[in-house]
Amino acid sequence: MNLGNPGNLGDLGTRRRRLALAAAVPLLLAGCGGGSGGGDRPGDGDGGSEAPEVPHGYVAGAEEAAEPQPRLVVAEAGTGAVRVLDLATEDVTEVDAVDAAAGVDRLTGDGRYGYLATADGTVTVVDGGAWTVDHGDHAHYYRAEPRTVGELPGGGALLGAHADVVVTALTYDDGSVVLLDREALGAGEIAEAARFDADAGAAAVPFEGRVLVPGAESVAVYDREGTRVGALDQPCPEPAGAASTRYGVVLSCADGALLVTADDAEGGDALVGEPIGYPEGTEPADRAGAFGLRPGSGTVVAPAGERDVWTLDLAERAWTRTGTGPVLAAAAPGDGATVLALALDGTLRAYALGGTEKAAAADPVTGPVLAIDTSRAYVNDPAAGVVHEYDYADDLRLARTLDPGVTPDLLVETGR
Repeated sequence: MNLGNPGNLGDLGTRRRRLALAAAVPLLLAGCGGGSGGGDRPGDGDGGSEAPEVPHGYVAGAEEAAEPQPRLVVAEAGTGAVRVLDLATEDVTEVDAVDAAAGVDRLTGDGRYGYLATADGTVTVVDGGAWTVDHGDHAHYYRAEPRTVGELPGGGALLGAHADVVVTALTYDDGSVVLLDREALGAGEIAEAARFDADAGAAAVPFEGRVLVPGAESVAVYDREGTRVGALDQPCPEPAGAASTRYGVVLSCADGALLVTADDAEGGDALVGEPIGYPEGTEPADRAGAFGLRPGSGTVVAPAGERDVWTLDLAERAWTRTGTGPVLAAAAPGDGATVLALALDGTLRAYALGGTEKAAAADPVTGPVLAIDTSRAYVNDPAAGVVHEYDYADDLRLARTLDPGVTPDLLVETGR
């Protein structure tokens, strides 16, 4: 999990002084044909010669694996050095560094790519070389060589990156949105599908062939060419975050959450917003911030102001608050019963949902990033120069201490 988040986006200079949430992001969804990988095949247009069968799930330039291929994209803020750490083999790959003259201070991911932003708004795209394509009844797992794809000139500060199988939406704090063509990214090139000004108040999210842009007045709906085509009937005042989940897109709003789904009764074309209000008596200072989740989960978490942690179960449309105290980051394994919280003193703790502490890691760490996947949690420790891997199903047992070869100021997980 990019838990990301943003699970996992944040300002390095302020994350140690205020709440932040970093979580893995949801898996990219794609259709699955019967026996072709799609696109041109050898023999097409060659005067009638028979084309060889393309294996199901074939992706040019990638190797298909039998299980997920998790990796960490790790960045050193001061130098711009970037490494990709293979969590299966512990091999470390050096990729082209970011021009760190302006200082690398943000890193977010979308399941395959890491987006590193400098203080001047420039974004460098790194291909982690591992990803999952989930078809519902089965999944395909791929691995390829990690690499730096290229650099995208910016303007404002990067707010977030969200993706589907077609585009990645990068949102900046000046309200502008850039859509990147993911097919081009896979080929090692940066190509803008659209760039538009949207007065965004939070990160734009691709969904059902369109792009949702939460703003101060409404949730605007754009097409993939950057043209506004409508808005949801339900507003989202003061948007603070967004996440793609197995149930749809969930937005963090001043009065609670807004879950956006496709209306099957309308042929899947209409988008519907369903408000999920906070429990009665919730104070404005305790509203949820940025959401994070484990990939493929229907449960999201967020800091509850500066006091503790919210969990939102989208299956039940229910909020639960867990008395963790102030946190640097939080995440949920998705079991509906556990919350992980990185306390201000650097101790990773596990809590029963809405209840008491169940376990704590033995030693505090110095990092504010918490990433989570289906079996492990990862916490960076810049002071020690390592990343700690915890087994959250075994009382937060320290499973491994990983050396990425650079100071792990920032990280995201890919491949899940």
